[in-house]
Amino acid sequence: MTTAVSPRRGSARTAGAKEPGEARAPRRSGRLRRAGLPYLLLLPALVLELLVHLVPMVMGIVMSFRELTQFYISNWGSAPWSGLDNYAVSVDFDAPVGQALLKSFVTTCVFTLASVGLCWLLGTAAAVFLQESFRGRGVLRTIFLVPYALPVYAAVITWAFMFQRDNGLVNHVLHDQLGLGDSPAFWLIGDNAFWALLAVSVWKGWPFAFLIVMAGLQNIPRDMYEAAALDGAGVWKQIRHITMPSLRPVNQVLVLVLFLWTFNDFNTPFVLFGKAAPESADLISLHIYQSSFQTWNFGTGSAMSVLLLLFLLVVTGAYLLLTNRGRKAADA
Repeated sequence: MTTAVSPRRGSARTAGAKEPGEARAPRRSGRLRRAGLPYLLLLPALVLELLVHLVPMVMGIVMSFRELTQFYISNWGSAPWSGLDNYAVSVDFDAPVGQALLKSFVTTCVFTLASVGLCWLLGTAAAVFLQESFRGRGVLRTIFLVPYALPVYAAVITWAFMFQRDNGLVNHVLHDQLGLGDSPAFWLIGDNAFWALLAVSVWKGWPFAFLIVMAGLQNIPRDMYEAAALDGAGVWKQIRHITMPSLRPVNQVLVLVLFLWTFNDFNTPFVLFGKAAPESADLISLHIYQSSFQTWNFGTGSAMSVLLLLFLLVVTGAYLLLTNRGRKAADA
């Protein structure tokens, strides 16, 4: 009598059967391809960012350690090393170069605080005002965004014509129509240049704050306002206890972006005043340009640029640290 023999565990596999590892290998490779696809799509942008920003930044840092003048501009790599001499000249506040840089830095700080504060205030007020639906709200939104949509050069050139002393629109309205002042004011020279630059900066920047705050207001549930109104809270209490706390994350990012844009702004003063800005409106970006291209001392100008970069990095890091601590304290 024959006995059936059961196959052992180590016997040969049935033809066509697959090991578990072989079934997982194609699935694992497909998963790796899907995971690496986003990085592959980001690669062109990263390469372009490297070429456009990082490479010139590194070159500027290298230039700051060289005695780079007009004699070496054709071959800046042959300029002799100066070590930290360019930085020492820039921060020597007892010398003319350091004093001029310090005064420009203080002017830029005052200008930035005023511009960012007014942009945020106007943008927030306009966004809160247009939060409720009424006839003509879409038209007002479009009009408010016009300064942000216009090209910077075209807008600032128009303002430069408006600030002309004899035939500008500003003096025509203030002096001829309203009778303010004994004579038409000079807006592009003297102390008034600061206020002219501030007006253009606020006019150009507040629509961005309006757009960001308006987008943040869309995320606040209407039920919160309705419940507050039923409890007897007025408009100001609703803004104070509902709108502003809900907009805190949006405002944190908005203020930082406005600060960086305003502090680094070069186009507005350059187009408004030309290569030489008045002393009252001598922003640090234009001052560095003048220190580099007017005196042909690119080494000192590069050192000033590196110092500006370090300052912005420190301020940005401190701001993010303080805002994150405040957010964690509020959540706790």
